[in-house]
Amino acid sequence: MMMMMELQVLLCLFALIAAVCCVPPIGTQPEQVHISYPGVKNSMLVTWSTANKTESIVEYGLWGEKLFSHTAKGNSSVFTDGGLEKRTMYIHRVTLTDLIPTASYVYHCGSDAGWSDIFYFTSLNESVSFSPRFALFGDMGNENPQSLSRLQKETQMGMYDVILHIGDFAYDMHEDNGRIGDEFMRQIQSIAAYTPYMTCPGNHEWAYNFSHYKSRFSMPGHTENLWYSWNVGPAHIISFSTEVYFYLEYGLDLLFRQYEWLQADLQEANRPENRAQRPWIITMGHRPMYCSNDDGDDCTHFQSYVRLGRNDTIPVAPGLEDLFYQHGVDLELWAHEHTYERLWPVYDYKVFNGSSEEPYVNPKAPVHIITGSAGCREKHDGFIPKPRDWSAFRSTDYGYTRMRLINTTHLYLEQVSDDQYGKVIDQMTLVKEKHGADAWR
Repeated sequence: MMMMMELQVLLCLFALIAAVCCVPPIGTQPEQVHISYPGVKNSMLVTWSTANKTESIVEYGLWGEKLFSHTAKGNSSVFTDGGLEKRTMYIHRVTLTDLIPTASYVYHCGSDAGWSDIFYFTSLNESVSFSPRFALFGDMGNENPQSLSRLQKETQMGMYDVILHIGDFAYDMHEDNGRIGDEFMRQIQSIAAYTPYMTCPGNHEWAYNFSHYKSRFSMPGHTENLWYSWNVGPAHIISFSTEVYFYLEYGLDLLFRQYEWLQADLQEANRPENRAQRPWIITMGHRPMYCSNDDGDDCTHFQSYVRLGRNDTIPVAPGLEDLFYQHGVDLELWAHEHTYERLWPVYDYKVFNGSSEEPYVNPKAPVHIITGSAGCREKHDGFIPKPRDWSAFRSTDYGYTRMRLINTTHLYLEQVSDDQYGKVIDQMTLVKEKHGADAWR
């Protein structure tokens, strides 16, 4: 009996040693996996991190067929945090190409030194008649990310084709020598490894010239993720940085480069053949032009930098409201305020409803949505007691927004309250029978 017990102990010990030996060193283990749409048809970009240098490989295959029948290789870059410890990590990027539209794929990433868990995604439908479904929010931290668990479940149920995170991540990614950023990227892996996670920078990414934001994400174009555009279904989506109006120490030239890029991108999107194919133009930027909060932020002032520009720079920096209006932007998505607010169609502080009975049917100005209440350590923001004339609905509940581009004329949007256990507390259908600047006349 004693010999049997000793044998069992030895077997357990050997099994433990074998298990430990088979676990790859933590430094080569992939983590913080997320995917994004690189703006090239039939492709998906996989990004992840390791502490040590390894190969950058994604093995993948169609759902239900032979596992990992395809292999794609990419490259890695070294990112060094600007804190005292100068922590380094390797950011890996691999682009999967020649994907079958709307097909489901299973994948993992890493190398023979360590593989990630198995994830899955559905490649984007490239048709202009596609009706994509979005979850959108801003201002989510690794502390108090109240909306995250609901988003995790809904994403893994296949409710969304794209996630839009409209600035402010982790609170803050650079803190504790970048460890807060690591924790946050691990948290969002539960949604971002399954659905394209598209981003724009916010003010909480300011440290070391936005280096964490620039290095950790992988957006289309070659502008360090600061501004870019892409197409999905009947929409042209433009992401840009409002922070170029505030962090002038990083270079005033960024503000003018972005403005010139926006001008060119909007002109291209408004070419008759392009606007006919993708009539919806939607923008996403962090700090709003308008809000009725009580915190003194830029959007609470008539002379908003984002809306009207800055006259204290040489040369004077142009704002964005006229640019977006002149090019017929339909919908403007914002965050920054830790609240939700839906505006009436508005331009130059004036309301331009389609009609008194149907304000969002053929409106004469862009519609603004502020959705910055996903949850973070800074809790809620408050509102001024009396809403502005252009404020249609507002809520301080934690939550996020769902959006669906139904077709070329109809867009549906609803606000989910996490405080009220997923209840839809606001809904809007935007109807545009005509798009472009001519729609305002």
